[in-house]
Amino acid sequence: MMIDPAYCRMMARYNRWQNQNLITAAATLSDAARRQDRGAFFGSIFATLNHLLWADTIWLHRFSGSAKPEQPNIPGSVGEAADWQSYLVRREAKTAEFIAWANAVTQSDLDGDLVWYSGAAKRDMVRPLGMMAVHVFNHQTHHRGQVHAMLTAAGAKPDDTDLMLMPAD
Repeated sequence: MMIDPAYCRMMARYNRWQNQNLITAAATLSDAARRQDRGAFFGSIFATLNHLLWADTIWLHRFSGSAKPEQPNIPGSVGEAADWQSYLVRREAKTAEFIAWANAVTQSDLDGDLVWYSGAAKRDMVRPLGMMAVHVFNHQTHHRGQVHAMLTAAGAKPDDTDLMLMPAD
């Protein structure tokens, strides 16, 4: 298979580090600035962060059977958390859950198939779990890049994002 459990652990740590990076920068902005439409795919900083929370929640549900997100679909994902404080609490919990999943996943798990119903594709799907884990980590990085750009344009100052600069645990 293309990945191993060590890769999942590293990327879950990277996800935690970069979520905190963006949250710290976003906290320097007003709520109105976080919710301002900035022309990104999901519009605002807050909406994009909410989409990421939603996506992590749906994928962890598929990976481990944990709770589904509150919002039923991708269009609703931008409203997963109603306000900044509830977002922060839920983001911290979901990040910890992602770390726990990565710490528990085995090579046998990653080499096996994931079976789920995709609301986006409107059909049942079967794909290697390892491939879908790569997809999730790539999805996180993609949307965090959008948030980073919006934060920078808004005058906030996110820190480094390079994987090689991630602090050791």
